[in-house]
Amino acid sequence: MEKEQKFLFEKEKISKAIIKLALPSIAGQIILVIYNMADTFFVGLTHSDSMIAAVTVCLPAFMFLSAISNLFGIGGGAAYARALGKKHDKRCDNIAAHALYGCLLVTGIYSFLAFLFRDFFITVLGGSHPEVHRIAVQYLLVTVVFGGLTTACSTLFSHLIRSEGRSASASAGIIMGGILNIILDPLFMFVLLPKGNEVLGAAIATALSNLIACVYFWILITKNKLFRFRYNENAFADGSAREIIMTGLPACLMTLFENISYAVLDGLMAFYGIAAQAGVGVAKKINMLAHSIVRGMAQGVLPLLAYSYSSHRSNRLKQTIRISSLSAGIVSLLLTVLNLTCGKMFVGMFVEAGSQSFSYGVLFLKILCIGCPFSGIAYTIISFFQAVNESAKSFLLAIFRKGALDIPMMYLLNAFIGMAGIVASTPLADIACCVVAVLLTGRWFKAYDLKMMQRQAA
Repeated sequence: MEKEQKFLFEKEKISKAIIKLALPSIAGQIILVIYNMADTFFVGLTHSDSMIAAVTVCLPAFMFLSAISNLFGIGGGAAYARALGKKHDKRCDNIAAHALYGCLLVTGIYSFLAFLFRDFFITVLGGSHPEVHRIAVQYLLVTVVFGGLTTACSTLFSHLIRSEGRSASASAGIIMGGILNIILDPLFMFVLLPKGNEVLGAAIATALSNLIACVYFWILITKNKLFRFRYNENAFADGSAREIIMTGLPACLMTLFENISYAVLDGLMAFYGIAAQAGVGVAKKINMLAHSIVRGMAQGVLPLLAYSYSSHRSNRLKQTIRISSLSAGIVSLLLTVLNLTCGKMFVGMFVEAGSQSFSYGVLFLKILCIGCPFSGIAYTIISFFQAVNESAKSFLLAIFRKGALDIPMMYLLNAFIGMAGIVASTPLADIACCVVAVLLTGRWFKAYDLKMMQRQAA
């Protein structure tokens, strides 16, 4: 481990360390959302609700790639940082190898299944309308089937590089991929492909930009010899594979259940028509900005938390989680206010003002953004539990936030309130998860303080 990274983890002022780790990660996450918004923006220029709905329908299938890369990336990154804190170099090699080869295997299986059952996938995700279905299948084939491996590996590499404290290098690849996507979108959509193939053009731009980002990460890793993706004699006996899975599983499930939740939401919204689907799709994309900032902060700080925990720096651990949680809550609150006051302007960037889908988008955005501050704090605490190897607690919070509570509430509130109730289930679940997360964190620190006192006494 280089002196600069070691100083960052061990000696740097907490606020400065958080800024150095979190800001590049936040920038990368913002670019990811912006290029997702760019797809919707450019598709919105067609004034076709069918095309907007098709992109919305495919979002859960595409984001499932993030669930896989989070399983091995966040799990591997946290395990790698803990191994660094304990100075276990051979374990670091095993962790890097398990993360890469596991990600390749699982992503390959998923992409193959998406190809075999593409029509079933799209129908289940809410693409039952013939025109929406046809366009969505094209998007799925390009982004998930053909571009799945490089997309997942690109995210995996960014997590691993960040685990060494190189947050700026990790985020540079994400930012580069996002900017390329924004540049390539109009080129493929409106110049290279004939009219009517705009969604296919957006899919090609997304897959190509992720491929280039993946190549960048691989060159960075091999040139600087950051990781050795090779097993040693204890590879399957030192528990590193299990540690990766147990640490990364909550992050994977959180992303997976987010996708399932969105799929259920889209499926229920399909009953109210394509305009409602398009409106909720736009609202979700805009609302992602607040979540991306908080997610970037949590992912950036996670290696510092993991290193501090494994090297028994209790004061550093407490200050880091306190400052990062407070920052996440304040930033997401400000973004909530921004969405509430400027919602019409934001939605009008993607769909025609005055249209039915515009009205739906404004309404749904106001409902969704209420949960942002609570979601921000909850997500930060989930990442904290991943860092300190409390997989059971992070798993509990992950499924509680998405899946266990919000999906049943969608059906219940839909029956009593209608489409607004479907959307309202998301912020209500975020609020409940935040309360549980804070309570669990308080109990954990009481037990941790007692453990540290006993350690010092011994």
